[in-house]
Amino acid sequence: MTAGDADAVLAIYQAGLDGGNASFEPTAPHWDTFDTSRLPDHRFVAVDDTGTALGWVAVSPVSARAVYAGVVEHSVYVDAAAQRRGIGRALLRALIASTEAAGIWTIQSGVFPENTASLALHHSAGFRTVGIRERVARHVTQGNRWRDVTLIERRSPHIN
Repeated sequence: MTAGDADAVLAIYQAGLDGGNASFEPTAPHWDTFDTSRLPDHRFVAVDDTGTALGWVAVSPVSARAVYAGVVEHSVYVDAAAQRRGIGRALLRALIASTEAAGIWTIQSGVFPENTASLALHHSAGFRTVGIRERVARHVTQGNRWRDVTLIERRSPHIN
């Protein structure tokens, strides 16, 4: 993922946000904010034969503390027209390979319980549900209603 992917990545991100079950965020950030908040070695864009972006995955550190250097939070988004074609699975495979090669032992995220497709995808990729954060925040774009978040994580079986 490079600055050349910015428009496509942010458009896919915004479409996911507009769907209401991807994030509490109402709008995708500007590219500079997106770019600087994600680790450059662990972000990927899936493209088709014409070079059109179909989805993306990226990670952010969970903390600046050295003891958490092996823990990242990830996001994966797939264009609605490309869903159910294995794009999300391929992106997660690439992410898992790159993070494990770098010594990262935990990939985590929060998923709305209603996003059953995302939860199924993650479980099939080796993530487990850690718990539910009940009524953790109000979702402004969804009528300011309280939302639960399912915490998921994948611990590397190769990093001790």
